[in-house]
Amino acid sequence: MFELYTIIINLIISVSILNVWLIRFNKPTTYRGGDANSMKEEFTAYGLPVWSMYFVGSIKVLLSLIIIYSVFINTIDLLVCYYLMSVLMIGAIIMHAKIKDPIKKSFPAISILSLLIIIIYLSYYMEGVKALLP
Repeated sequence: MFELYTIIINLIISVSILNVWLIRFNKPTTYRGGDANSMKEEFTAYGLPVWSMYFVGSIKVLLSLIIIYSVFINTIDLLVCYYLMSVLMIGAIIMHAKIKDPIKKSFPAISILSLLIIIIYLSYYMEGVKALLP
């Protein structure tokens, strides 16, 4: 049962990240930082250089693809991916706070971070359960 939950959470995390970085990259959303209408404007609002947008985006997309891949090929330990993605989500929350965005704009990052915390917990819990089994 835990494996089903982890698959669902993995897919929610990955599809959400891919949606933001590949489909909605140049589209306005209510969650963009400041008054930004695109990802580039959002990173500019945070005072970050354009190259950082491509760097962060590449890492997020790569981690999301690895997580999706692991759903089908269950041989990858994803804890490193979860921790890296968590750091990126914390960074997103900090950037929203830096420019004094309303908390509503941080909701997607908070949601993904919450799911990552759950999946990290489940990963450790499942390892403990497996260790108890003969």
